Amino acid sequence: MKTEEKVYKVLEEMNIDYKLIEHPEVFTIEEARQYTNEEGIKNLFLTNKKKNKFFLVLINEDTKMDIKSFGEYIGEKRIKFAKEKHLKEKMNTKPGAVSLFGLLNNEERDIQVYIDTKIAKKEEVTFHPNNNTKTIIIKTEDMYKFLKELGYDYKFISI
Repeated sequence: MKTEEKVYKVLEEMNIDYKLIEHPEVFTIEEARQYTNEEGIKNLFLTNKKKNKFFLVLINEDTKMDIKSFGEYIGEKRIKFAKEKHLKEKMNTKPGAVSLFGLLNNEERDIQVYIDTKIAKKEEVTFHPNNNTKTIIIKTEDMYKFLKELGYDYKFISI
């Protein structure tokens, strides 16, 4: 089963309604907005210096992320973007398609999730279904349900 099909199946099993928008391959929020008209979310896949801890940080599209400050906040030094090989190993996706739904492929459940408080105020959120030729829109409350049912704890951060 393709990882994208797994997303649809799990959303249906969790009784999470979603809207699916198909579009040409996009790599930025600006490109995606041409097709969704929705404010976007940046999905940052980060790691520590030893590459033994991984973080998925969801921030509002207009938020500037200070990775050094984030590292200090979580008590880690030298946080940086994870390499493509780690993205493939941990979330079975590629750059440009990183999203919350990649957590479905993280069998170890060892990715820590952080959510920008600005996102908590949104009614709906958008994510790629592990494929950047499609965008899924779900209610923000269903994002929390998705995380909970997968067994992920998450923390809110104010960036």
